[in-house]
Amino acid sequence: MMVPIQQMHDFFAGLQEAIVQSLEALEGSAFGRDPWTRPEGGGGVARYCEGGAVFERAGVLFSHVNGAALPPSASAARPELAGRSWEAMGVSMVLHPRNPHVPTTHMNVRLFVAHGHSGEQDVYWFGGGLDLTPYYPVDDDIRHFHRVCRDAVAPFGADKYARYKTWCDEYFFLRHRNETRGVGGLFFDDLNTPDFDTCFALTRAVGECFVPAYVPIVQARQASAYGERERAFQALRRGRYVEFNLVYDRGTLFGLQSGGRTESILLSMPPQAQWRYDCHPEPGTAEARLADYLKPRAWLDA
Repeated sequence: MMVPIQQMHDFFAGLQEAIVQSLEALEGSAFGRDPWTRPEGGGGVARYCEGGAVFERAGVLFSHVNGAALPPSASAARPELAGRSWEAMGVSMVLHPRNPHVPTTHMNVRLFVAHGHSGEQDVYWFGGGLDLTPYYPVDDDIRHFHRVCRDAVAPFGADKYARYKTWCDEYFFLRHRNETRGVGGLFFDDLNTPDFDTCFALTRAVGECFVPAYVPIVQARQASAYGERERAFQALRRGRYVEFNLVYDRGTLFGLQSGGRTESILLSMPPQAQWRYDCHPEPGTAEARLADYLKPRAWLDA
């Protein structure tokens, strides 16, 4: 088949705008806008907030890039596609709230197309997901997040939530720390069956579930009291977020390899983070409690 490129472009661009409008309503001010182009082909728009009252840093990125030959990160697992022209598009976002009681979160939905040579069909695959990274976890918030995730993918099969939750737990795992990045959510990749329309519908459901999954948590926690102690712990835990994004994250690697806008790609990094040598919270403290959450858990069975 020939992938309907313009339809996909319009969906992802519209999703970015819808999410930004929801976040602007929380922030109470407009996000910045930074369009960019890529010499090799394509470009995107970064929508961002820096130093806000609610979001210390927020980046909601739309990109639609293309090239004459697949980059190594995209063709390594598919050598038969090497040399094909390609297009990649999607929305990727990371939100770093100011209040340590509001979790950091990430969402990404994307489409990759390797165009067929003359007479050959396009090869496509979708991917995406969303996950939650609290500093001071609240069980009801985590269950809410997972419940919305489960309901979003339920129409596509009874197995989808459990499968994509496990995939998320395994992907967002810091092997050198032996801990998950947060409390999980959904993650899927290389989706191209049973057909294009079903894959697109599932990807759309994941992207559109972000606002109802996350915004109520912000509304519930953004007025919670905090002080220097909580901010210091938040900075330490943000360091782990940086470690994952720079060591393991495939999206960061692809963006940098394919010539994407570096400033936009690195919007995923927190504005402030900290590393302290062999630092561990004192037993019995609110900070020490987080360690019990950094392992896979069946949240909707709890």
